[in-house]
Amino acid sequence: MSDDTRRTRRNVLRTSAALAAVGGLAGCSQDESGARSTDGETEMNAENETDGTSGTDSGTPSETTTAAESSYSVAIEPMGEVTFESVPETWVANNGSWADMGIALGQEPPKGLWLPSRYHTHYYDEIPDVSVDKSNMATLSQQGSVGKEQFYELDGDVHIIDPNFLQNRFDGWDQTDVDEVSEQIGPFFGNSIFSTGYTWHSEYRYYSLMEAFEKLAAVFQETDRYEAFESVHEEFQNALAPVVPTRSERPSAAVVWGAGDQPETFYPYTIGPGTSFKHLRDLGVKDALAETDVKDFHTSRGAIDYETLLEVDPPALLLRGQETKTADEFRDTVVSYMQDHDVAGDLTAVQNGDVYQAGPLYQGPITNLVVTERLAATLYDHDGELFDRQRVSDVVNGDF
Repeated sequence: MSDDTRRTRRNVLRTSAALAAVGGLAGCSQDESGARSTDGETEMNAENETDGTSGTDSGTPSETTTAAESSYSVAIEPMGEVTFESVPETWVANNGSWADMGIALGQEPPKGLWLPSRYHTHYYDEIPDVSVDKSNMATLSQQGSVGKEQFYELDGDVHIIDPNFLQNRFDGWDQTDVDEVSEQIGPFFGNSIFSTGYTWHSEYRYYSLMEAFEKLAAVFQETDRYEAFESVHEEFQNALAPVVPTRSERPSAAVVWGAGDQPETFYPYTIGPGTSFKHLRDLGVKDALAETDVKDFHTSRGAIDYETLLEVDPPALLLRGQETKTADEFRDTVVSYMQDHDVAGDLTAVQNGDVYQAGPLYQGPITNLVVTERLAATLYDHDGELFDRQRVSDVVNGDF
């Protein structure tokens, strides 16, 4: 693409209501300046729940009256209507949830992510003819900060990032920086759906995974592909329903972040609405921490140890921060270490062999299928596939 063409596209890939609204919402104080890199974030809105917030914006693109005939606009909070003269060809995204949505829509991977290491592309090994090479994917987070110059280097047509996330999560970003990137490079189109832990997000709505997926489909003009994948999702939910035991037969589970081969410190999570908990909600997992004195990581930013876990003594233990390991590697390192540990060895979950990988923080539509099925197999001893891998491949590759 020539520089002249690029500049022409930049002039029309702008927000119409966008950043004035963002500026009014971004004045909240930063509440996570000391957050650790564990960064356990969740998204509001269960897939089958209403979010109770205002806003009737639709993912369906609408024609604009001020741009060329081929232009279209898509609405998302907090930006409002974002107008596109043509379909974006390159993009930059916040995290693996959005990246996975893009792959499901048949797009090339984003040029950069906040932390590519948390975009677990090995899940695509489950799907024929679908793979992602992250070797050239830029890491936006540099020593806990995001530099504006990175956006110039990546030169994306659109940034699937909530600008309020940049302004409130990282030092050095303000409204003038957001405006500059939008005007000189490409617009922002995003919502921090992964986290309800940020106070600055309380003033505008969140989106569920499938709602956000539909929005992104409208941006890339892939509504038909989204609808095909929505059918896959519905079929999966129908197949999953009989696998989930009645509530009285389901074990309670404690969800904690515990990284490394020999974890000693854990960050606790109470199961709630949000993308990172979608698979747990869909499986009806009972929360062993919900009615204890253990505070959720989002609230406390605190950690617990084996002694605290032993006081709760959950029947099952689900560990995050272990997604790069295979099932055998997880068992031979983490589980083996706990079995030999003076305190952890007394945990009911450890003694009964009910310690499992909890699934990633960031889930898109493909990832969710894989990790939900995996946990159904380990937690409920289900044997067999719950979704059609070839059908997923067909949708991703445009054969629908």
